[in-house]
Amino acid sequence: MTSVPLRVGLVGYGFAGQTFHAPVLSAVPGLELAAVASSQPHKVHADWPGVAVVPDVAALMARSDIDLVVVATPNAQHHPVARAALEAGKHVVVDKPFTLNVAEARALELLSIRNNRVLAVYQNRRFDADFLTLKDVLTSGELGRPVYLESHFDRFRPEVKERWREQAVPGSGLWVDLGAHLVDQAVQLFGLPDTLQLDTAVLRDGAVVEDYFHAVLRYDSGPHAPLRVVLHSTTLAAHAAPRYIVHGTRGSYVKHGVDTQEDALRAGLRPPAEGWGADPLDGELTLIGSNGVSSKRNVPTRAGNYVDYYAAVRDAILGRGPNPVPPEQAVALMELLDIGRQSALEGRALRTGRP
Repeated sequence: MTSVPLRVGLVGYGFAGQTFHAPVLSAVPGLELAAVASSQPHKVHADWPGVAVVPDVAALMARSDIDLVVVATPNAQHHPVARAALEAGKHVVVDKPFTLNVAEARALELLSIRNNRVLAVYQNRRFDADFLTLKDVLTSGELGRPVYLESHFDRFRPEVKERWREQAVPGSGLWVDLGAHLVDQAVQLFGLPDTLQLDTAVLRDGAVVEDYFHAVLRYDSGPHAPLRVVLHSTTLAAHAAPRYIVHGTRGSYVKHGVDTQEDALRAGLRPPAEGWGADPLDGELTLIGSNGVSSKRNVPTRAGNYVDYYAAVRDAILGRGPNPVPPEQAVALMELLDIGRQSALEGRALRTGRP
């Protein structure tokens, strides 16, 4: 490990910056939160007394001691802030969704290549306990060939809050918020689908942007065909569906409950607190033997750890490992999110351009 830590500048100290980025990156040996661009210095200093606060993005980019810039702004600012950081010679992490559209995503990818800087997107839910366990279950082969995956992220938040995520502004709405996670997980498991069909709705009283989506990804060619993947999220689920339901040619796997790290971070805990990332809810595996007899057993959920993401970013900058979420993956995801929005407008399944 290098004896001199990489110094990190954080842009934005709203929910994402305060909850997901500052405490997680600060838990990584070799990374140091050095400065935050924020209009609320009192809020930053209450959590991080020794961290410098600068008034704006330009002041942060002008600091020669900043190696890595983390963009935790509202979504509409992701592209311009990341572009400014890359042009200033900084490595960059951008919170999801990467940009507002695929054109902006491709522009940032090209700029990172031209300037030889690491550009990564914060897909922290690749490091969720439940997702890591699902990958293990599928890799084990016990389910046989998977034919159906249902992935839910259901919440009960009936009150519409006065925040940009729930206003009619560019980059708002549930599809680019939680859909960016669920689609990314599906692609990590099975690659790009052949078609995508999205249905969205505005269900809550007083809501002005979609707070529900239901997407169907069809895999009709390639190594996983035939396969159907259903991605679903709503803010009006008082009784949440299972997080995952998987059916295969030899059995099924069902997991209830969501990863605990977000709740821990919201409560003010910081990794590596005792039991960090542990999920007390086991999944259930049902297998059908060759004799037709079924058997069931619990599958303990392995611990998740968002810190692993930033450790991988550190290693990528130092040339010691791969980028955990390289820009080409982020561009492909933005293409799918754009296709989803168009599908919802047209009310039909659209091809993804999968080769």
